[in-house]
Order: sequence, then C-alpha cells, then structure tokens
Amino acid sequence: MKILVTGGAGFIGSNLIDMLLKRNHEVAAVDNFTNFYDPKIKGNNIKNASDYDSFKLYRTDITDRDSLDYLFNKHDFEIIVHLAAKAGVRPSIEDPVGYSKTNIQGTINLLEIAKEKKINKFIFASSSSVYGNNKKVPFSEDDNVDFPISPYAATKKAGELICYNYHHLYNINIFSLRFFTVYGPRQRPEMAIHKFTRLIDNGKPIPVFGEGKPKRDFTYITDILDGIYSAIERVSGFEIINLGESQTINVNQLINEIEQALGKTAIRNILPMQPGDVIKTYADISKAKRLLDYNPSINIETGIKQFVEWYREQKG
Repeated sequence: MKILVTGGAGFIGSNLIDMLLKRNHEVAAVDNFTNFYDPKIKGNNIKNASDYDSFKLYRTDITDRDSLDYLFNKHDFEIIVHLAAKAGVRPSIEDPVGYSKTNIQGTINLLEIAKEKKINKFIFASSSSVYGNNKKVPFSEDDNVDFPISPYAATKKAGELICYNYHHLYNINIFSLRFFTVYGPRQRPEMAIHKFTRLIDNGKPIPVFGEGKPKRDFTYITDILDGIYSAIERVSGFEIINLGESQTINVNQLINEIEQALGKTAIRNILPMQPGDVIKTYADISKAKRLLDYNPSINIETGIKQFVEWYREQKG
C-alpha cells in the first residue's frame, strides 16, 4: 500500500512510518520542520526511515497548496494518514490564528486533494482535548463535545466536522481517531513526561500545575500505533474512535512513577491550573475494541520504565 503520512517527522508520525516500512508499505512523509522545538530532533526521528528506498520525505507545509499539488502529482497514494497539526493546548491560546490556519485550512487542503485525486481512505488525528471538562467518565464518542476550552481543542473538533462533511459529500472513508495523552520514545520535549524526566534527572524544579491533581489517560506509543494501523486496514464509512489506555492516574502519581524509574527525587513547584487545561481525560475504548480489535497492553508503570530507558540512551 502507498501511504502519505503528514507530520511524518514528529513523535507519532515517525514511529508510525517505521512500523509501516517494516511491514513493506511505500511511504511518503510531509513535515514542515517547524521551530516549535529543535528541528534536529525531527531529523533524528526520521533517520531510520531514510535508509529505506520505499520512503520519501517532503519538507513542506500542509497549508501550501501548490507544494501539496506537486507531491500528489508525483505519487498515487491509496490512503492519507493526517497527523500534522500545530500541537499543544497552552500555545494555542497565544496563537489561535496560526492554529486555525494549520489545523483547519491544512486539513481542508488535504481533503480537497483527496476528493480531486479519488483517494477514498483518510485517517484524521483528533484529540481527547475535544471533550473539554466533560463530567461524564469515561469519555464516549457519543458524548457532547460542543464545549472545547482551548483553541487547539476547537480546531480538532472543527477538523472532525470537516471530515464528516467530505465523507457525506464525496464518499471518502474517514476514521477520526481521538488520541489520549500519548507518550513514549521520541515524545516532544515540552510534553509532561519528557519534560518531567529531563528536569528531575538534572535536579531542577518541575512545574506541577493544578497541585498535581488533574488526571490523565496516558497511552503508550505502541498501543496508539496498533490502533492507527488497524484503522488503516479497516477504514470504512465515517467513524470517530477513542484511542486511549482506559486507565487514569493523577499528575502526582505520574511524578512518583518517574522518580522510581530514574531513582531520583523531584523538586516540585506547586502551581495553579493553567488556562485551557482539563481536569481529567479518560477514554471509553469499547468502540475501538469492537471496530479495530484494539487492545492496549502497556500500563503506566511499564511505559514509564521504557520511556526512561529510551531517554537515557538518547542522553548517552
């Protein structure tokens, strides 16, 4: 299968591409190597993939329609896996226009090309952030998500709506996957687990927002990859599907796990909640189990140990 992965040099994208190449798929990646974090990290992420003749990397932006047209004229893709986005809840509050341009207009660009090129399979990376401060737990795909509390979350909800629109009008098969707090090797450096690990290891204070009480459904990267790959194989019609671990721990418990894995004690800087942050995420994954045979297997204790092992290897 010939597959386009947007955001292909990022955390989830690069890990997915490694999996696809090992399973003998042809893959092209689009990534703009933004300076949101050090572009060298993305270069390292994609290093393994570059050894494959069946892999091509295009350094371009999904908002650049001319560049996308050039790419799609060179390749006959069978499916688009759209992971590219401006990421992060807090930065989106500072740059709502930029988030709207990339996450909404960029998604429309790809769907327009899918329509024109008759590519009828599309995977869209959504986010658990669309649930906002949903009071009902665990979060189900049938829950009302009309109350996002950050521009990032709003753009992901908009992306889901646009995807449904293109499915309805042009019969494109689309699965919208709501990821729940993904972590593991290659996680972005500003994300909590990576940031906490680095700061604790270096003996520096860690910012603990909301007094460490917010709960998250942390999902290990290999479980997410299994869900995405199953979606690639099975995408049909239009579905919104949660991909999480369906287990929650609070931030204080998370820090305890990192401390144990590192063998070091955190210096905790207790702070109030940040604007845009939700109190809890918790995935109902019954639909994913039914449609994707999704069966996450890495609990937080194991996942943190594996992440710390990777961190130490990278650190040298």
